Amino acid sequence: MLKDIKAVIFDLDGTLVDSMWIWKDIDIEYLAKFSIPLPDNLQSEIEGMSFSETAVYFKNRFQISDSVEEMKDTWNKMAFEKYVTKVTLKPGVLQFLAYCKESGIKLGIATSNSTELVHAVLKAREINSYFDCVVTGCEVERGKPFPDIYLEAAKRLSINPAGCLVFEDITPGIMAGKSAGMMVCAVADAYSEHQREQKIDLADYYIEDYKQINK
Repeated sequence: MLKDIKAVIFDLDGTLVDSMWIWKDIDIEYLAKFSIPLPDNLQSEIEGMSFSETAVYFKNRFQISDSVEEMKDTWNKMAFEKYVTKVTLKPGVLQFLAYCKESGIKLGIATSNSTELVHAVLKAREINSYFDCVVTGCEVERGKPFPDIYLEAAKRLSINPAGCLVFEDITPGIMAGKSAGMMVCAVADAYSEHQREQKIDLADYYIEDYKQINK
């Protein structure tokens, strides 16, 4: 899998850390403030959107009175403690990061999450020093499944996209990596278990956890 790979770029939620469960809880709690029940299709509708795109979607779909910035600030505050105290690394991640660093492979993160939460969880799990760049969806024009975020990460790492390997847990992210001209490894996650076959079909590789990687 790592043959001829110069950089590895990770999505964050559901890929690097086990955190997808948090967001459904936050969506339920947040919408309840406006007496709105959680729609069945909400999670699938917002998959791959940046933090800002998600806020705009919520404002338009649910006619939320708060501004986009107020919504993002509220979500950050609701999620912060959970990310710092309850979110764990996916199995085998730490060993894989260490292997990549020892092998001279550059490491980056390309996430739809907010800058505040990304850096909070990286610091809390003591892995921030491994990464050469962190790109969020709010820093590029279009969210996943468009390739913008992965192309920006490759640019910041000074690596040709063809030399990059992406790790992703949801189909829009896999499509973004492939559209960027990169190799993609799909990662198993309970949240996207229903997409397992589609993930396997779209990606170049599929793993249950990082201990499986043939280095």
